[in-house]
Amino acid sequence: MRGGAEEACKMEEGGNPGSLTKVVHLLVLSGAWGMQVWVTFVSGFLLFRGLPRHTFGLVQSKLFPFYFHISMGSAFINLCVLASQHAWAQLTFWEASQLCLLLVSLTLATINARWLEPRTTATMWALQTMEKERGLGGEVPGSHQGSDPYRQLRGQDPKYSALRQNFFRYHGLSSICNLGCLLSNGLHLAGLALGLRGL
Repeated sequence: MRGGAEEACKMEEGGNPGSLTKVVHLLVLSGAWGMQVWVTFVSGFLLFRGLPRHTFGLVQSKLFPFYFHISMGSAFINLCVLASQHAWAQLTFWEASQLCLLLVSLTLATINARWLEPRTTATMWALQTMEKERGLGGEVPGSHQGSDPYRQLRGQDPKYSALRQNFFRYHGLSSICNLGCLLSNGLHLAGLALGLRGL
């Protein structure tokens, strides 16, 4: 028994991670990726189509800070777990690429959580204030008949038009960062799957 324990310790010291480390890494990574797929491709579209505009904005403003910070925390945990398993001087190209994917995910999630999301939300609140003054925002997108009142408002109010451009700029950058995180985590998951010896 003692010899087996010593051998297991040597294997872990030699770069072969323990079972618990593998489980933590896979659970955190797959959980983060599943969350990103759900938020990006399912929940946002369902909520947008079923809720009034301002209610949808309120829901997103409550969910996104948690979503981006969870993504950031997950990427940090995964990077720490993976980095601790390898000797930096002896990294193979494959190992370095896996670490780079997690570093990209962490960087993009941090940009979203700490910089883009607060600015997007603040701009959204300013837009909603102006819309409420004109009785807009309570309708479900696509439900109004006739001319688009938001387009009319953009034409009448240059300040509203400029705010809207800022909102879509921040929102677009945030979406790109989010897709980058999702792609990085997906590629890393694919790399782990390719490294399996059997199912």
